[in-house]
Formats: sequence, C-alpha cells, structure tokens
Amino acid sequence: MIEYRTVVAQGGTHEIDVKGSRFICNAKRVFSEAEAIEFIEAIRKEHYKATHNCVAFQIGDNNEIQRALDDGEPSGTAGVPMLEVLKQRDLKNIVVVVTRYFGGTKLGSGGLIRAYSSAVSEGLDTIGQVERKLQTQLAIEVAYTLSGKVEHWIEESTYQLLDTSYLADVTFHLGIPTNELDKVQNSLINLTSGQVKFEIGDEIYVDLPINA
Repeated sequence: MIEYRTVVAQGGTHEIDVKGSRFICNAKRVFSEAEAIEFIEAIRKEHYKATHNCVAFQIGDNNEIQRALDDGEPSGTAGVPMLEVLKQRDLKNIVVVVTRYFGGTKLGSGGLIRAYSSAVSEGLDTIGQVERKLQTQLAIEVAYTLSGKVEHWIEESTYQLLDTSYLADVTFHLGIPTNELDKVQNSLINLTSGQVKFEIGDEIYVDLPINA
C-alpha cells in the first residue's frame, strides 16, 4: 500500500459511561492476527473482573483478516458495531477491545450497539489516527550558510521533516513520495545554486496526523 489510515503508533485507551456502565476502549496498531490476539489476551488479563471484553480487528492491505467478537453480549450488539466503525473510517492494521463493567441498567440491543460504537468512535477520536504514507528517505546536506534557506523551503513544502543533524554541515532528513524525488532535488539544486548533496535512502512509512 502506498498509503493507509490506522491508529497512532503508541495506541491508547479511552473510557465512556453509559447509564452507569463503564465502556473502556483500548486500541493498538497490529500487523498480524497473532499480534492482535496477544493484545486481546493482555487486555482480558488486565480486566479479568469485567463483564465483557468485546473485540474487533481488521488486518492486511485489503482487510483480509477481520474478526468481531461479542464476548457474551447478545449476538451482533458489540463486535460487529465496533468493526463497522473501523470499516467506516477505513482503518487498517488495527485491533480494538472494548471492556464493559456492567452498571446495573440494561441497555437493550439498540442501546448496546450505540454504546459499543460510541466507545470505539470516541476512543479513536481521543487516541488519534494517522495516515501512513510510503515515502523515500532523502538526506539533504548543505553548508550552515544555506541551512536557513533550505529550512524555510522545507517549512513551506508539504514534505515531512524526519530529522536534522548538525555536524560539519547541516543534513535535513525528509520523507518524499518516490515519484517526486527528481522534482525535489531539482528545486533544491536551483535554491542552493548546486551547493547541495543528496543521499537517497530506503522507502519507509511516515505517519501523518489526520482528523477523525
């Protein structure tokens, strides 16, 4: 995939209250079913006294691996609504577990669907989502006298600054869409009158923040 959306790298947790019941959403980025199961088991161990630990995940370039588990809630009222949120947001390589501590008031099927959907939606809004774009690493080395000009060019561009190193010269490390490498190099050659060195690195995924 050139780009896809998922949860932030560190994952996170968020809790909501629905008529006295606690719904705790935990989300994590995963790349295999084994990773997802390991995370699910860790949450179940942490919340072993909970009434339910419901699960949804989808993994793969085309969401080849999908699961939705109700964990004792009425069929179709927890895992499937949770998975639908992931589908609607087009999120990949993600697992969510919503832990419920029953608060004494039954919610009914409709109420459960809304509660589990809201737990995931609000959880993802709070935890954060990113767009992962496949980019080529480009190191741009210039003299200190030109670094301000290049830094300004980077700030005005749409490219992601990954790192900056200050040694004998200044080196800016950028993430560049592969098909734009020539354009970027030509622009910087013109900007510096040719006083620039480039080193093209590997292709990597760069995380760019997005709105929910």
